[in-house]
Amino acid sequence: MKKHIFFAFVSILLLCLFLEWQQDFQPLRVINPTNDKNVTTILVWHWPFNIAYSLKGDVCWELYSIPRCRLVDQRSLFPSAHVVVFHNRELIEGTQKLPSYLPRPQWQRWAWMSLEAPANNGNLQQFAGIFNMTITYRRDSDITIPYGKLVPNQDVGNLQEDVTANKSFLACWVISNYRRQHKRSQVYKELKAIIAVKVYGGLTNTHLSAEALLPTISSCYFYLAFENSISKDYITEKLWKNAYQGGAVPVVLGPPLNDYKAVAPPQSFIHVDNFASVKDLGEYLQQLAEDKKRYNEYFTWKRQWKVKLYTDWRERMCKICLQYSNLPPQKVYSDLAAWSNANNS
Repeated sequence: MKKHIFFAFVSILLLCLFLEWQQDFQPLRVINPTNDKNVTTILVWHWPFNIAYSLKGDVCWELYSIPRCRLVDQRSLFPSAHVVVFHNRELIEGTQKLPSYLPRPQWQRWAWMSLEAPANNGNLQQFAGIFNMTITYRRDSDITIPYGKLVPNQDVGNLQEDVTANKSFLACWVISNYRRQHKRSQVYKELKAIIAVKVYGGLTNTHLSAEALLPTISSCYFYLAFENSISKDYITEKLWKNAYQGGAVPVVLGPPLNDYKAVAPPQSFIHVDNFASVKDLGEYLQQLAEDKKRYNEYFTWKRQWKVKLYTDWRERMCKICLQYSNLPPQKVYSDLAAWSNANNS
């Protein structure tokens, strides 16, 4: 009898302890950060190139793990938006206009966004004293949105020891906008007199489909990653996608060498400016292609890094929230044109 009473007492005691613990215990759960009152609202006044993206759900958190960031495109939310983003192309073309007719909250910031080189940004004098933020590929922008970058490579077991196996062309170039006055056109003209360059695109009327682009480039030892403008930090998909992802050593022509070194491993590209003449460059490429060991060294960076491309405008604008609290609240670009053209050739 005493045994039954003892077990009953212990059972009741354990039950009471369990109920008390259950009341105090709050199970861990994922909280949607945008339910927080400290949410930064980013208003896309107009979509770049008039191509709208879906903003259904909590885009910045669900796609990019950026918390407390609300990306919207309803203009009715203008009075409550912390940042209003304007893409330059549509403003310059006149298809979109600044909402100067609306009362602008003192704390609201207007952001100027462009991925174009300064030569293609049009007349920016008209925007003097209007914008508080810049969103461009430049590293000194308030928000930097590069065309690509290198991120740590977790899968290091698949590096090909000899990347020359499938190479059949010495150099190749995909060009859609050929202008004789461009520096890249002049370098190409000199280079093709020294080495064979396989050219695709409008210049030779041999267009490549999106599916054929990288496999075609992979058959070349070198890819001419020549930018159409020589501008500070202007390094486009010609390096990140065409050359790096295509599996060819990039021969780069663009901003100064130090701009490339700031974002890419030094032994992963060949800069035109490193050579006294285009003739010297051509001879170096020929010698390098014949030396498998030295050529393969241009790919050792892949043991540590892989390429991340930025192609989604939502990701670019969600990045604003990561920097928003660190930006000076009273900043104004009194001369946007001067800033855009700074340190450019």
